[in-house]
Amino acid sequence: MDFFISNAYAQGQEAAGGGGMELIFMLVMFGLIFYFMIYRPQAKRVKAHKELVGGMTKGDEILLQGGMVGRISKISEEKDFMSIALTEEIEVTVQKSAVTAVLPKGTMKSL
Repeated sequence: MDFFISNAYAQGQEAAGGGGMELIFMLVMFGLIFYFMIYRPQAKRVKAHKELVGGMTKGDEILLQGGMVGRISKISEEKDFMSIALTEEIEVTVQKSAVTAVLPKGTMKSL
C-alpha cells in the first residue's frame, strides 16, 4: 500500500512548549460552567423547597410527589412527618419532603 501513499516523517524541530496558563484557564472555565449550569440552579431549587416546606400550616391543601392531593390535618415542627387528610375518612402520614406544591384554598372541592 505504500505504493499509493507516501510516508510522512517528522522534521527535526522540537515541539513548542505549551504554557501552563492554558491548562489553568481551561480548568477555571470548566469550574465556572459547572457552578453556573449545575450547582447554582440545584441549590436554588433546594432553598425554594425548604421555604415551601417551612411555610406549611394546618389546613393547607398540598400536592404530593405521587400526585395525591390532600389537606394537612396534623403537622409536627420537630419531626419530619405530617398527617394528610385525603378525604373525610382517609388520613395518611407522609414526610414533609414529599410535598411538591401548596395549592390555593378550595382546590380539593373543585376536583
